[in-house]
Amino acid sequence: MRTADIITEKLTQAFTPESLRVADESHQHEGHAGHRPGGQTHFRVYIVSEAFRGKSRIERHRMINATLAAELQGGVHALAIQANAPGEESAGR
Repeated sequence: MRTADIITEKLTQAFTPESLRVADESHQHEGHAGHRPGGQTHFRVYIVSEAFRGKSRIERHRMINATLAAELQGGVHALAIQANAPGEESAGR
């Protein structure tokens, strides 16, 4: 299973998001630290979930990082996160 699919599955199970998009941006990091042939090292997550309501940006990131701990300790080098509660402004969507 591709890493983006694993990330999508884990975030869906953990947060039941209203919307979720996982973008593999590995191709933008060729020649940089953490990149490897075949990519699947640098990701950007856009997620909207009620689970984030009342949480700070740092708390939201910690929740996601905890959910994806195995991937972050394995092959994922970088993870950019845009996490919002329903109705909040979301840049990059």
